[in-house]
Amino acid sequence: MPHYKMLAKTSRIVSLCSVANFINAADRVIMPIAIVPMTDEFKWSLHWQGWILSAFAFGYFTSQVIGACAASRFGGKAVLLFAVFLWSVSTSVTPLLATSVPALIFCRVLLGLGEGLGLPTIFHIFAHNVPMEERSRAFGYLVAAGSVGQTVASVLCPYLSWQTGFYLFGTLGIVWVLIWLPFYHDGATSAQDEIPLFVPKVTNPNVQWTEFVCHWPLWALYVAHFAMNWSNYIIMQWLPTYLARNLGANKESISLTAVPYIVNSLVGIFAGHFADTLVGQQRWTVLSVRRLMTSIGLLGPGVFLLAFCTVDNLLAAVVFVSILMGLCACNSAGHLSNHADIAPNHAGITFAISNTLATIPGILCGPLTAELVTTSHGRWFPVFVLAAGVNFTGAVIYYSQSSAAQVL
Repeated sequence: MPHYKMLAKTSRIVSLCSVANFINAADRVIMPIAIVPMTDEFKWSLHWQGWILSAFAFGYFTSQVIGACAASRFGGKAVLLFAVFLWSVSTSVTPLLATSVPALIFCRVLLGLGEGLGLPTIFHIFAHNVPMEERSRAFGYLVAAGSVGQTVASVLCPYLSWQTGFYLFGTLGIVWVLIWLPFYHDGATSAQDEIPLFVPKVTNPNVQWTEFVCHWPLWALYVAHFAMNWSNYIIMQWLPTYLARNLGANKESISLTAVPYIVNSLVGIFAGHFADTLVGQQRWTVLSVRRLMTSIGLLGPGVFLLAFCTVDNLLAAVVFVSILMGLCACNSAGHLSNHADIAPNHAGITFAISNTLATIPGILCGPLTAELVTTSHGRWFPVFVLAAGVNFTGAVIYYSQSSAAQVL
């Protein structure tokens, strides 16, 4: 009976964290869609669009390690509460600040700060509450929920006034906070008892900071995450603009940007179950499964990025980018699950470092893409070739340096 209760509590934690990631991901998609009508209204240049889109990543970059350390010190539940509240308020006030570019950029930085606290905190919560044999599944649901959030926002926002999208999802986040608040008090007392059940004890829990950058298996995670995010940020930030300005997509057609996220969501769940099955039936080692899923998740999108930039048909472009995002979802059962394998007591911190480095593409993606397109006289080919090259490099480094043995 106690085992049943723990499973029920685990599923509740995974569910609520997944809903938080749903809102997190939805909030990120609103601006890339809204920036098309906002640019028409406020007459921003491509470079200003790039800085507005990348402002989010500046905040996201700075709060990763802070989130993991805060989760370890104050508890994951309290930090997640603060994070969702901060990013939801930032989303809600965005339309009120849109007439001033500096104020808008500052608001986007605050949004990034809040959202940057989210995932490392959820990783910390998962590492302390989710059993090893269920982790791929849990991360699959987590990533899938993010994709569903992106899907819902992508479908709804083109049909709403650009202001309404921000108000809608900002309010949803505040409602989540009110649901999480009693749950936080309910679960705080037993957190200490949960840790030994699922997390292997280590002889020295006080790991030096240098340890997080001295092991090649950790750098394999960092590099794979960096490579995955390079192409993800290109798609997330610029796909609506690319379809509208280059392939003639109208307001209704922009909602087709939801299709890649639907595919990503479905494949993410399937990949998690498939990976757990391979590990559970002992057909493959954990390391072989992580490498297989990461290879599919990086090499596949690299190939389809190159194919995507060669088509001038809207439907074909959406099909290619959907396959790309579907293959990318395999990373959730690859390097993203690998953190809990090699650093179970420090998964929040290793993911925070990984996600910090993987946010650099988000910072570069806005202004760099604008610069490449401008200097290429409106051609996007260099943007996609660069992203594919980063993916291929990441896949090779991860495959050659990764491990599933505990290193911290």
